[in-house]
Amino acid sequence: MARPVHVIGSGTYLPGEPIPYESIGEVLGELTGAPRKIQRWLASTGPVMQELLDIKYVHYALDRETREFTDDNVSMSVKAAGKALEMAGLEPTDVDLITYGSAQLNQMPTTSVRIQEALGIEVCDELSIHANCTSAYKALYLAHELIRSGKNDTALVLSSSVSASELSAEFLNQELVDKESLFLRWFLCDGAGALLLSSVPSGPKPTPGGTFEVEATYIESIGGKRPSLMFNERPAHFVSPRDEFAGALHHMRQRFRNALSTGLFQEEGGSVFKKGLVRMVEQEGIPIDRVRYFQVNMPTKHIIGSIMDECEPLGLPRSALYTRLDELGYCGPPMALICLDQIIRYESLEADQRVLSFVTEVSKFMQAGYSIRHVPTV
Repeated sequence: MARPVHVIGSGTYLPGEPIPYESIGEVLGELTGAPRKIQRWLASTGPVMQELLDIKYVHYALDRETREFTDDNVSMSVKAAGKALEMAGLEPTDVDLITYGSAQLNQMPTTSVRIQEALGIEVCDELSIHANCTSAYKALYLAHELIRSGKNDTALVLSSSVSASELSAEFLNQELVDKESLFLRWFLCDGAGALLLSSVPSGPKPTPGGTFEVEATYIESIGGKRPSLMFNERPAHFVSPRDEFAGALHHMRQRFRNALSTGLFQEEGGSVFKKGLVRMVEQEGIPIDRVRYFQVNMPTKHIIGSIMDECEPLGLPRSALYTRLDELGYCGPPMALICLDQIIRYESLEADQRVLSFVTEVSKFMQAGYSIRHVPTV
């Protein structure tokens, strides 16, 4: 019989002071070596993107003066994990599983074991997942399944992103930058999120607001015949760093001239997001009428608006939409965990209400979601 799985701790770490959106260029570095046409495009696009995204502040693990990084994926994950452990009243050595998800996995040994070492855990199970914006959901999915099965008892689910490292002026081959390799400068910032899962309802410290049970986790890929809209041009083998830079193969690119109305997103019966959400809800038996907060892990106001137009007839009112993009920025995969942390810490739910989250990522149209059920402390 499957065991119940509970969220007994959560944490968020955002590096540095909040940076006003209009100061993004100053922190990431001005692209003085880019073609004049691109520099003009950046200058004119910034205010438009601010309105489109509705983001007031961002966070970067990059010192604008020294140009040195103040944090990395390991240190940010450890700091978020510390907050989750402190909430539950547990020590790192109480953890027997670490699952880590990120869009940035390029080290040997992998990030999960580096986090294990930094936390001082001598022995535990660990997994690293590289799957763009679904990576945090997949880290949660694996931890959920392993605790349900009885394989593990206490898991740290972690996700972090240092997008500044791929968006800074020093990283880019400025002579070859184009709109697709600069578009994400307006979207992505840095941060980490953590969840502490357990087979028991709480740690020594009760979770704020009651008990939170992981009702469902869900993953799928519908990208078998769809082109990639977010990518770099690195091949599936190592390339000389000199050649990689010379060809700008390392640039993270986003094909942004797409909307939910295009054929890539729309199918018969609705958008791929809506249809994936419906599959999850039906497969897992999630009661839509008990959803208090609906977290859509996407950054653009107009796309979220289109999603809510589709989701309202399903029984998800606009009042259920939960976002903290205006104050926290958008750091990609970790937002799936960060928003849940914010809800656990600062919002209130009634008995048996849910937090529902879903994402469609566009690097290869992977989709994922979760449902968390609130059970007040007796």
